[in-house]
Amino acid sequence: MHYHQSRSIVSNKNYTLIIKLPFGVVGVREENNVLKSLEFLPDTTKEKKAVTKLAASVTSQLQAYLSDPLAFIFELPVKKQGTAFQQKVWHALEKIPAGKVMTYGELAKQLNTGARAVGNACRHNPVPLLVPCHRIVSGKGLGGFAGDRHAGWTRIKRWLLAHEGYSI
Repeated sequence: MHYHQSRSIVSNKNYTLIIKLPFGVVGVREENNVLKSLEFLPDTTKEKKAVTKLAASVTSQLQAYLSDPLAFIFELPVKKQGTAFQQKVWHALEKIPAGKVMTYGELAKQLNTGARAVGNACRHNPVPLLVPCHRIVSGKGLGGFAGDRHAGWTRIKRWLLAHEGYSI
């Protein structure tokens, strides 16, 4: 996943949208009118209104997801750059409906691979929420998020799951 790890001030020049959501601040990057990444940014990052049609569409679709996550499905042009294996994992993640979860091990078994490999693919997901890696949990509980178990990241994962009606 793409997360801005620095807690310093983030330049908004490379983002077509920076929006504060109930679970954190999200920055949007585009390339050739296609969504390239959604990035979780430091909470202190200043908002930036949508500067493209695609960014405006991202705004409205995020708001629709927040209004009714169980009924909403994202429909945005996305460029998911990754290995063939990562693409396979991301495609499988897109099939997990809101309000449901799978463990890393369950998805790994389905894909005939290892749980750590699934976790690594989740870590490199360029568009969290659209490819819902937050719906993958550990067999022992919540598990990490963005390749990290830091409270800030797991807080986002826990919020998203609760918003979709799943508590852990």
